[in-house]
Formats: sequence, structure tokens, C-alpha cells
Amino acid sequence: MNNLVKNYIDGQWVEWHGDSIDVHEAATGDVIAKVPSSERLVMEEAIEAASHAFEDWSETPLAKRIKVLEQLHEGLKARAPEIAETVAREVGMPIKLATGIQAGLPATVTGSYLKMLPDFPFTEQVGNSEVQKVPVGVVGCITPWNYPLHQVILKVVPALAAGCTIVLKPSEIAPMSAYILADILDGTDLPKGVFNMVCGLGQEVGDTLIKHPDVQMVSFTGSTMTGSLIIQAAADDFKRFALEMGGKSASVILPDADLKTAVKGTVNNCLLNSGQTCTALTRMLVPADRHDEACQLAAEAVAKMTPGNPLTETTRLGPLASAKQRDKVVDYIKLGIQEGATLVAGGPDAPEGCEQGYFVQATVFGNVKPDSHIAQEEIFGPVLCVIPYKDEKDAIRIANGTDYGLSGAVWSADQAKAKAVASKLRTGQVFVNGGAFNPLAPFGGFGHSGIGREFGKWGLEEFLEVRALQL
Repeated sequence: MNNLVKNYIDGQWVEWHGDSIDVHEAATGDVIAKVPSSERLVMEEAIEAASHAFEDWSETPLAKRIKVLEQLHEGLKARAPEIAETVAREVGMPIKLATGIQAGLPATVTGSYLKMLPDFPFTEQVGNSEVQKVPVGVVGCITPWNYPLHQVILKVVPALAAGCTIVLKPSEIAPMSAYILADILDGTDLPKGVFNMVCGLGQEVGDTLIKHPDVQMVSFTGSTMTGSLIIQAAADDFKRFALEMGGKSASVILPDADLKTAVKGTVNNCLLNSGQTCTALTRMLVPADRHDEACQLAAEAVAKMTPGNPLTETTRLGPLASAKQRDKVVDYIKLGIQEGATLVAGGPDAPEGCEQGYFVQATVFGNVKPDSHIAQEEIFGPVLCVIPYKDEKDAIRIANGTDYGLSGAVWSADQAKAKAVASKLRTGQVFVNGGAFNPLAPFGGFGHSGIGREFGKWGLEEFLEVRALQL
């Protein structure tokens, strides 16, 4: 078992001697690590360190900031196998996918900023004005457990690049990869106090971070409920905030689409990371006259998702990250049955042979009513809702008929038609006919899915204030 009962504050590891939090292995439920259940005073010390370090770091030449990010990039690549195994054990993503996504994406994102930074216009001339983009200040980063290192990197890298100092509160459910990150940064030329990490419960250290007057910005990824609390707290002292929250994304399959390809693509997306993905395509909208065929194809697709230990190379579907999340998803599956949806595949029982750990069957519901709970609320598990529609206008209405707007998809034999429908979806990104994810494009949501954008220049600009010098 890993003993990680320490925080990283002002350039050094600080032992914690109070209560600790158990970290569980998703596949077995066994305790694999302990981390601090830190108190408010510890978070205040970390904020003070970041505040003291801000003036010097904000004035550090860009070349020095780039050098630190280069060192981080090398460290992420060198420790990729360790990161992949760590996240697979904590979160449950199969090791093959964890290698490419949970370990690969953080390095890819860091590399993308290294390419962009030398040419980024931190100053530009507009008429008689010099417009400057300057760091916002001390940034509080609060991150989730589903992509625990990736979501941290999306905040830490652009914030450091901008010249901000950071206090990170990682998820206590999957914190171990954040410790790897802190260890990598400890070995770089990053000055002390620029990056700090405090582990603990949200209602204790997270609340302190959100409300502290010396924190100028909060960057958060997580639930819409917590995001709402951050907005309210930020209003008291006019903090900047960036929020990436939930989703209930629709995959709209138009009548002329290759149904088999569209269903397979939707199912693969929906079940990625066992459905523990905010952009998951959890609502599949199909023409009413092809509903039954689509359900059959979905059932065949999920049958190929072999559940098992995520560290086994042949596993296609891992467990959920915690007992709490497993129980929540099982309750939603039972609710879907109660609401009258047709259970096409899966169900509330654990997959055969996977009774230990936090496993849930890949589940498909047909004839789902657009206004039902399972069609409106984020389940965050391997559950797909198949919803029939009458015509294109009806499909767009259903797709836009939730509080969320994070992602979506459109499938059609006519690319121009698919783009036209995609342009009518009130969502931050749309995959058109299976288009690849682009880490240089802006990522974020409409409505209850969030405020602000991550990735690329948009992610960097979130951490910058704009000032004009009139010359």
C-alpha cells in the first residue's frame, strides 16, 4: 500500500499527521493508498505560499516558463507506464486505453502548449494601444476522479505558461497520479511556491480554496452542483472562474446514415472509461422506424465489451471508480426499468464473474422517453438510452432538450447535411461522422455544462487578464 499522507507546499513535501482518506482499487475494493484528510489551515498555508511566489513567477521570462514545461513534458513521458497503471487501478479504465488516454493525453497536451507558446501574442499593438495579456494571479484548481491527471494538466500547464501560481486540490477518490505530477514538478526548475498541492475533502480544503481572498481564480472540473456553489462563492469577491461540468450528450443518427457504423461509434464513445466521461454520448437518437434495428446493433456492440480487471490486456470494460458511483449507476438502471424503458441489454446486477469490485453491466435502454430521468440526468456509467424521433426537427429538439450542452455527434451519408444539423446543436463540441478529438480545439460547454474553455489558445487565455496601455 502506498503511504502518501503528505501535501506539497512551498516546494517541499509536508507530512500530515491527522486523519487520512483511503484510496481503493476499483477492480477489488482493496485499499491501495492513504492520503491526507487535510484541515483548512493546511490549505491556507498553500495559498500563502502561492501568493508569495506570484510576483516573481509572473515576471519570469517566457523562455524560463517554457523550460519548466519542457522538463515536465519529459517527466510525463518517462513515467507514462506508471501513470497508466496507477489510473487504471484507481479509476478502472482498461490498461490499453489508460496508456493512450490517461497517460498519453497529459503529455500530448503539454507538448501542444510547448509548440504554441513561442508565438503566442502576449502583447499586440491596436492603434495607439499596447494590449497586454497578463497572468490572473493565484489559481485554485479543483479536479475530478474520472481523468485525474489529464484534467489537472489542462489547468496546471496553461496556468504555469500564463505566469500564474497554483494550488491544486485533486480528487480524494483518485489522487495518486497528482502525487506523481507533484514529484515530477519537484524535479524541475520550478521555483518553490509556484505549484502547491493539498489533498482532502471538498467541504474542508476545497471550500477554503474557493472562498480565500488571495485566490484570484478558480478552475474547476466536476459536478454541476459543485460548480454552482463555486459561482456563488466567487461572486462575493469577484473571482474569475472556469467551470467544466456535466453532460448528457446526444448522438443524432440521421435517416441516411450508415446505421451500423453510427451505432458502433456511439456505443464505443458511451462506454469509454465505463461511461465515466463527461462528454459520453449517452443518448442515441434514431429514426422511429429504425429504432428496433438500432437497439439490436447496440446490444451486439455492448456484448463485445468484455468486463474484467483493467490491468488485463483483453479487458474492454473496467469497473467504476468507487462503490458510491457503482451504487448510483445501479439505482439509475433500476429507475430506467421503473420508468418503463425497454431493457435491451445489461441490467442492475454485476457482470458474471465480476462480483468483486465496482463493476456494472454495460446497459442499453430502448424506447426511452426524452423527458425521463435517465434521459435527462447524467448517470456517469455504462448506460445508453436509445430515443426514437419523428423527423429532423424533432431530433434537434430532443438533442437540445436538456440543461446540458457539452458534446454531441451527428451521423449522415451527406457530410454537408451532418454539418448543418451539428450547427444547430447547443453544445460546445460536435463529432461529425466520427471526427477525431482535437486537443488544439476549444473544449467546454453551453448551459449547465460550464463556463469557459480548455485546450489550445482558449485554455491559455482563461488564465490571462487583458490590459491596455494607451500610448
